[in-house]
Amino acid sequence: MSEESTTGADDGDAGERDGGGADRDAAAVLDSLEKPLLLFDGVCNLCNGFVRFVVKFDAEGSVLFAPLQSDVGQAFLTRHGMATEDFDSLVLVEDGEYYTKSTAVLRVARRLDGPLPLLSPLRHLPRGLRDLAYDLVANNRYRLFGKKESCPVPEPELRERFANRTLE
Repeated sequence: MSEESTTGADDGDAGERDGGGADRDAAAVLDSLEKPLLLFDGVCNLCNGFVRFVVKFDAEGSVLFAPLQSDVGQAFLTRHGMATEDFDSLVLVEDGEYYTKSTAVLRVARRLDGPLPLLSPLRHLPRGLRDLAYDLVANNRYRLFGKKESCPVPEPELRERFANRTLE
């Protein structure tokens, strides 16, 4: 992966697509994204809290979500040769590229309401330093924040923000 991003699949010719539906397979969802997609560890309490945080400060609904454990998450990981069981990073899929770790977090922050876009200049810090701090938290997230036995089904008000809505 390059320093900041890796080119992903072609965005496709999706027209007015909002991120997916129950009748679309995972590859089709990935190929036709028109909004950024944040892939996260669905059993991680910290990661689920981050998703709720993003929803709260993303009034425009500009970011979609999918657990890494979901069909969409697994299809993405497989497509890009990434581990499909041990998750050590958030992944932001945006404009045919993907970003991980601290770069993903900072790219999401720049889209949010309030003062959060002010964190964006932190992307100019050396990536190794940013990712060192990210890894410190990521490697201890289950111990510090706990984890669930399985990915929870999101509340109805969050469900529309998930890329693959076959969550019931």
